[in-house]
Amino acid sequence: MKALAIKTPAVLGDSLLRVALGLMFIAHSVVLKYFTFTLAGTAQYFASIGLPASLAYVVFALEAIGGVLLVFNVAARWVALALVPVLLGAMWVHFGNGWVFSAPNGGWEYPLFLIVISIVVALQAGGPSPNGSSRSTAS
Repeated sequence: MKALAIKTPAVLGDSLLRVALGLMFIAHSVVLKYFTFTLAGTAQYFASIGLPASLAYVVFALEAIGGVLLVFNVAARWVALALVPVLLGAMWVHFGNGWVFSAPNGGWEYPLFLIVISIVVALQAGGPSPNGSSRSTAS
């Protein structure tokens, strides 16, 4: 019984981090790209920085669908890892603005932080680990 009590805070922490990351992706795609900038506006921005405009729609879909999958813990390990390239792209976009996200046009520390969180979520996601144990299930 004591082993279960020790695992419970870790499992809750894993879940909280995964859900928060998923909600961030949903907010960033739906609220920012869809409602605030619109998908057409986001596509124009992508084109203005030298990326294909159509990539904006792909990024929107990846963030929205990935966010929902993370919230509902569906293939969380693979979803978190699949979203890392999107975050690397965001970091690239903001790299010239400097470190601090409060800089004009945002800095690159927030996308870097989200990359780290995505990797942590992938490492903590349910399923067997290399040593055969599972962190998110009681043994």
